[in-house]
This record gives sequence, structure tokens and C-alpha cells, in this order.
Amino acid sequence: MAGHSKWANIQHRKGRQDEKRGRIWTRIMREITVAARAGGGDLSANPRLRLALDKARAANMPAERIKYNIDKATGNAEGQSYEEIRYEGYGIGGAAIIVDTMTDNRLRTVAEVRHAFSKHGANMGTEGSVVFQFKHCGQLVYAPGSSEDQVMEVALQAGAEDVILGEDGAIEVLTPPAGFEAVKNALQAAGLRPELAEVTMRAENTIELQGEDAARMQKLLDALEDLDDTQAVYHNATL
Repeated sequence: MAGHSKWANIQHRKGRQDEKRGRIWTRIMREITVAARAGGGDLSANPRLRLALDKARAANMPAERIKYNIDKATGNAEGQSYEEIRYEGYGIGGAAIIVDTMTDNRLRTVAEVRHAFSKHGANMGTEGSVVFQFKHCGQLVYAPGSSEDQVMEVALQAGAEDVILGEDGAIEVLTPPAGFEAVKNALQAAGLRPELAEVTMRAENTIELQGEDAARMQKLLDALEDLDDTQAVYHNATL
């Protein structure tokens, strides 16, 4: 998102996620399952699983449900097998969109994603068509009023790539994906609690949409996010 509207966009996104709490739990459970299956159930040796558990705790997921999904993935319980598939496309006004999915049925998922794009006046693209417009990175965002000097000092010492002050006063910390956990832990140890902390696909440039175009884009994003197999939707539109 553009720096000047970073905070507004994050608050908007968090509000919409709160409306879909049950669906968020489903996505986190899938992430736990895939992470544990790929890297095992030992948290000390599986950073992806640690990040998934952070998401689960932030979403107030019950501990017994977390344990069950880890056991299921590591062979201590019966479970489904998921594969991760990424789709790319163009939304309203040519905005770039990435849809990350986890599915046990590739044909079903691609049909549903393609239908959501076409139904809302958008176009599904080929692999690699828009991903170059995004940066895979760790991202932490601090509310306006946070100490820029303190955030910058701690973050850069911990290995962050960049610290960006938005026009609205929000502070954004960018890290290499592998260094995200170390930077986040260092900032939290310094008493700095982010409003948003995740490994994400961050848009390098943004497209501003207003009025009817913004409303159409939001409907498209909602349709993609509401698909059962969707894990995350990234885009470069500022609504």
C-alpha cells in the first residue's frame, strides 16, 4: 500500500478480517498442517510453524485445536493432504492481484479462482504475470505516534532492511523473510508492539482506485478471499 494511506488500509483490512473470524481460523489450521507436515512438529527447528502458531494465538485459536492440527500433520492423526498453488491476475484498473491457495483439489480451486475473476470484470493471468510487482518480505507496521527513532534503532540493529515513515505517521519495518522473526522478537523485547506483523507479498508500486472502481475492486477481493481454498490475497490497489 502507498505510504500515505498505509494506516487506513491496515485498519480497513483488519476490520474485514474480524468479520470473517471463522474463515481465518480455517486458513490458519491449513497453514499449521502444511508447515508441520513439511518441517515437523518441533517448534525450535521449524520457523514456518512458529509463525503459523503466532497467527493462531493472535486469532485466539484454542490450544487443543492447534495441537490436533500439528498431530494430524505429523502423522499422529488422520488428515488431508494439501498443496500450495499461487494464481495471478489483473483487477479493476489493471491492479495486480496474487491469490495464494492451499487445496486438496487443484481443478476445483483453479475453476473457482477463474470464475471469481471473470464474474467481477477482472482477468486471471499466467504464472509470473504480476508477481514481479511485489516483494516477498517480512513487514511490521506501528501505529502513528510510535517512536520512529526507537523503532529504527532496534529494527536495523536486528537486521531489518528498511524503516519507512508514512505521511500519516505510521512506521513500516521491512525485513528479509528469513530475518522476520528475529527482528519482530527484538522489537517486542524493546516494548514495541506492532499492529501488523507478517511475512507477505508487498506491492512495490500502487494504483489508487476511487468511487465505483474502488467498490468493484473491493467486491472482487471479497470474492477471492471468500473462496474456501484461499489462504491470502495480495494486491497493489489503494482503495
